[in-house]
Amino acid sequence: MREIRINKNDAGQRLDKYLSKRFKTMPKSLMYKYLRTKYIKLNGKKVQPDVFLNEGDVLTLYIRDEFFDIKKDYDFLKAGKELSIVYEDENIILIDKKVGVICHQDNRYDADALNLRVLRYLYEKHEYDPEADKSFTPALCNRIDRNTGGIVIAAKNAEALRVMNQKIRDNELQKYYMCIVKGCPKPKHAVLTAYHFKDESTNTVTISDKPQEGYKKIITEYTVIKPSSALSVCEVLLHTGRTHQIRAHMAYIGHPLLGDEKYGDKKLNLRYHMKRQALYSYKLRFAFTTPAGCLNNLNGQTFEVKEVPFLDKV
Repeated sequence: MREIRINKNDAGQRLDKYLSKRFKTMPKSLMYKYLRTKYIKLNGKKVQPDVFLNEGDVLTLYIRDEFFDIKKDYDFLKAGKELSIVYEDENIILIDKKVGVICHQDNRYDADALNLRVLRYLYEKHEYDPEADKSFTPALCNRIDRNTGGIVIAAKNAEALRVMNQKIRDNELQKYYMCIVKGCPKPKHAVLTAYHFKDESTNTVTISDKPQEGYKKIITEYTVIKPSSALSVCEVLLHTGRTHQIRAHMAYIGHPLLGDEKYGDKKLNLRYHMKRQALYSYKLRFAFTTPAGCLNNLNGQTFEVKEVPFLDKV
């Protein structure tokens, strides 16, 4: 017999969902059998699988030891240590992701990714214990393409992740990008509305002035910060967040990003020796309009990276 006390990160979810995450090798049919036959009890009583867990609840388990086997050779310990932290508190971390770093591991980069670096960082700070937090893992709340740098948000606990995901979904964050574009957009400030279609087979997007079937509305606001007939520095505020939105939208109005191999001017890129788009998510403002719970202290705050690396090109 073993006991598990439900902590803050495990609370607020259905019992069967928790058990599936906590005991990954346990077949679901066996889990439900254990619940029916009282081999798994909640606070000393038989319990239904759809009950929601509360902090402080105690699970009593009369189950095989094999389901408790501990694996301590964590993959995230193979990740790099480098993290450029813009801000950190007990709930979140804002990280300045460098160009070339991927946000989540894939088949080509499974040994090192930003999410793995965050896990290693928190583990070595003793703020993340995979054995204690079986049903929750600190996670990134947003992502940035490998060839774009800028601020990525990581949630340290389940409540912060739920709240931040809601804020992102409801557009209660303002994300500002710095970029270098070909020529000088006119006017020097504009809020552009267009329609966006993504071709999944080629991972490219098409922009249209008019609504069409399969196209989604986008809104891109730009301000020219440093004008020039050759290259201009612009700040872009995203009102919507579609794939390659800034790159494709600025190219559509005749001002592609320097270094953009997909939507840009290849001759211009060669002239300036730029192989990656000059685009950086350099500033983030929290503008909450609904309750923010544990993240309420962030409301109204603005954070910026220390340096945008490609600005020496202009």
